[in-house]
Amino acid sequence: MKAYQTRVLVTHGLSYLPQADLILVLVEGQITEMGSYQHLMATEGAFAEFLRTYAAVEHTDSNEPVANSGTKGAENGTVLLGSQSVDSVSKLSQTGNQELSKEAKHPELGKLTEADKASTGQVKLSVFWSYLKAIGVLLSCISLMLFLTHHLLSLFSNYWLSLWTDDPVVNGTQPNRKMRLGVYGALGLSQGVAVFGYSISISIGGILASRCLHNSMLYDVLRSPISFFERTPSGNLVNRFAKEMDTIDSVIPSIIKMFMGSMLNVLGSCVIILIATPLVAIIIPVLGLLYFFVQRFYVASSRQLKRLESVSRSPIFTHFNETLLGTSVIRAFGEQERFICESDLRVDHNQKAYYPSIVANRWLAVRLEFVGNCIVSFSALLAVMARESLSPGIMGLAISYALQLTASLTWLVRMSSDVETNIVAVERVKEYKDTEKEAEWERETSSLPLGWPTEGCIDMRGLCLRYRQDLDLAIRNITINISSGEKVGIVGRTGAGKSSLMLGLFRIIEAAEGHIFIDGVDIAQLGLHELRSRITIIPQDPVLFSGSLRMNLDPFDSYSDEEVWRALEYSHLKSFVSGLPDKLNHECSEGGENLSVGQRQLLCLARALLRKTKILVLDEATAAVDMETDNLIQSTIRSQFDDCTVLTIAHRLNTIMDYSRVLVLDKGEMAEFDTPSNLIAQRGAFYKMAKDAGLV
Repeated sequence: MKAYQTRVLVTHGLSYLPQADLILVLVEGQITEMGSYQHLMATEGAFAEFLRTYAAVEHTDSNEPVANSGTKGAENGTVLLGSQSVDSVSKLSQTGNQELSKEAKHPELGKLTEADKASTGQVKLSVFWSYLKAIGVLLSCISLMLFLTHHLLSLFSNYWLSLWTDDPVVNGTQPNRKMRLGVYGALGLSQGVAVFGYSISISIGGILASRCLHNSMLYDVLRSPISFFERTPSGNLVNRFAKEMDTIDSVIPSIIKMFMGSMLNVLGSCVIILIATPLVAIIIPVLGLLYFFVQRFYVASSRQLKRLESVSRSPIFTHFNETLLGTSVIRAFGEQERFICESDLRVDHNQKAYYPSIVANRWLAVRLEFVGNCIVSFSALLAVMARESLSPGIMGLAISYALQLTASLTWLVRMSSDVETNIVAVERVKEYKDTEKEAEWERETSSLPLGWPTEGCIDMRGLCLRYRQDLDLAIRNITINISSGEKVGIVGRTGAGKSSLMLGLFRIIEAAEGHIFIDGVDIAQLGLHELRSRITIIPQDPVLFSGSLRMNLDPFDSYSDEEVWRALEYSHLKSFVSGLPDKLNHECSEGGENLSVGQRQLLCLARALLRKTKILVLDEATAAVDMETDNLIQSTIRSQFDDCTVLTIAHRLNTIMDYSRVLVLDKGEMAEFDTPSNLIAQRGAFYKMAKDAGLV
């Protein structure tokens, strides 16, 4: 398909080089050699010497047409030829058809991700209770008491003012003026103290609630098993930790404060109006019922619109995150416009829930204005009818409160709606509380001997693993015994279960059946921290964090600088780190992007050297590095982990040919397990892999 296009391949895979028309050899950013494969081999330069040192390369006849070789790459450096390739394709096709029919019968089976779901109906009282508990019950009660105190003082000060206006004027002045003024001033000062008190208590309560809910959600997410992260899009998590937490941080406390204020204003207004004109009691229940139905109808719609807006926001974060991670690929293929359009579509879909909320606001305003104006009209009408029996001060106070009631009612409904719609953020944050969790981090009563494991013996008995309950077994009935200090290679085709077996050893996936014993201790009975802190892994993808080199090597500051430098020396990084201006304090960018892949992998090796546990796992640790770095890593492992049990998932078979034993996996089952020489003599699956890799 690409026969008429220029193809540039950046690789450390030496097996592909004979098929290239032109090879450029780079050393420290400069081209040192250039030419065809045959030309470079004939010149006997550094390139040819490199190949002889690090790879078993068969010198093919230059006249043999490479294009007709019909090779197919597979894992462990194997190459399948001609008819084998055709047979494999036909088998793969049959397997694919079986899987498709299986998925058709059970569409939910093996579904990778779950979309964010919107709840329906009223927000449960347990959500409000969760928020109150996060604030603290005592602080909530104090805030409520200060609110009541403030509004009672406000009502009484206005009532006191109305009584003052009814005082008789004698000789151009009121006889009780100083007393009235003193009481009114004291009431005003008390209100100020109450306002300050409840503002402080609400602010502190909001901070405490936000911190409590954030820590609770963070704990729930970090304690979730690997299956949770496989089926949950990253946008869902970003949405909750960003937007929902922002709502809990800054929106909910102020809304609760305004809701309490408007509710007490409405109640106070109704009380004053009823005291001034008792006949209003006839019309208030009718208007109150109308108000209640309007309010419930609006709140139900507004709450659900808020939920839809929250749910449709998650895909925006997911798409944005994916776009950032794949920026270089998107630009390479010139697909910027497609991704911009997709982002715009997701934002538009999110905004579809926003416009109806504005329309609902206008709908509410018209009806609440009607209810408020009815109360004002009836209050004024009844006041005129009963003018002979009412004092002017009380009547003026009642009309004043009636005029404010429209705005207070509108604000109360808005705030009650906002409380329900924004408390949805707490509901969504608390959703992860009920998800499945990993086993206990640490057992309360641990009987592990000091320094366990002291030998590094591993015994697997009838081990079966599956990633999720709705998926098939990834590992089936593995029974092996690995002695102390053994070096065991694990090989197999892609999907054979090599990495799954290592995940089971760390209990990232729990055993569906069977047991794993380390030094006679069943790891299922241990806390996860007790187990994982005593086994070291060098992963295929090196993991580095933003921070100093020293922090990445020793995150818990458990080792001295001398030990760190010694680990760097053994991992062949001492000269590189010594040449950096800040040395150990050199700042690593996110993911270690300012270091090469090989340097990152060597840093992971240095990290393993610092811990130096009795069991070391290499999960295809050298698959993404060049042959020279691979050789450095292998030599260090042989010298520094000589007395440790080493389990290596091998990408290049030549790295495990001198190991104690090799475990060959096929479709999650143990196909072979013996020394490399015995396996080659048996001419089984391992022999075929070694032969295809040019090792026999």
